[in-house]
Amino acid sequence: MSQKLKEVMEMRPNHVKHNLQGGKVSVGTWLSIPSPFSAERCGRLGFEWLVIDMEHNPISIDMAAMMIMAINQTPTAPMVRIPWNHPEHIKRVLDAGAWGIVVPMVCSKEEAEQAVEAAKYHPQGFRSNGGGRYELSFDADRAAYTSRANDEIFVAVQIEHIDAVERAEEILSVPGVDACFIGPNDLMTSMGMLGKMDVQAPQVREAFEHVVQVSNKVGVAPGIHARSGADVTRRIKEGFRFIAMASEMGLMIAGLNREKALIEL
Repeated sequence: MSQKLKEVMEMRPNHVKHNLQGGKVSVGTWLSIPSPFSAERCGRLGFEWLVIDMEHNPISIDMAAMMIMAINQTPTAPMVRIPWNHPEHIKRVLDAGAWGIVVPMVCSKEEAEQAVEAAKYHPQGFRSNGGGRYELSFDADRAAYTSRANDEIFVAVQIEHIDAVERAEEILSVPGVDACFIGPNDLMTSMGMLGKMDVQAPQVREAFEHVVQVSNKVGVAPGIHARSGADVTRRIKEGFRFIAMASEMGLMIAGLNREKALIEL
């Protein structure tokens, strides 16, 4: 067997999953724009991962696949936030080559189990073993991919409801959950704070701290969405390790507004 073929069959490791398992911090950003061109550009910026957000943006499965293909040309790991915790969504994005999933609004142990099982092949789960481009995404062949996918695919569940905060230990103790990810806006909404969102409110800070403590207790990486680079630094100091810095859309708009304000007519 040639050395080149050997390398292909060894399969690229998921650096995000392994870094977080080793206790490191992993920073990425959200992709809201349905475009492989901007996805490729963002993939060259040095983030460890990019999450294609199919939950809140008009990104179809074929567009997500093209964005994954574009990110695959960079050192960055392509992830997808699926529209909802449904096996069909999980199967399709993983078959399209996603290295991991972020699952929205997980509020119980059973919902976490469903997400993990949909992302894993037998015997850990029920993911269908069919065609796709998944092996190409990891520079592997199909046999190598299917034998190692359960160890390399990354699963993050979103803790974004006060019920999930209260059940954090049972949710995050589910085998196969690699990280949690706090969605501050939905969490504060579930706490009755719609219209007066304040991440510094005592009850919000208490919820964040509880999730970090539970995550560390059960060996899961605590994650959260941050608004800026400075906010990322603050969250790292608070113990978060899987952190999204805003989104390419949000940063583009902020940059345009900042520069527009400097125009003198």
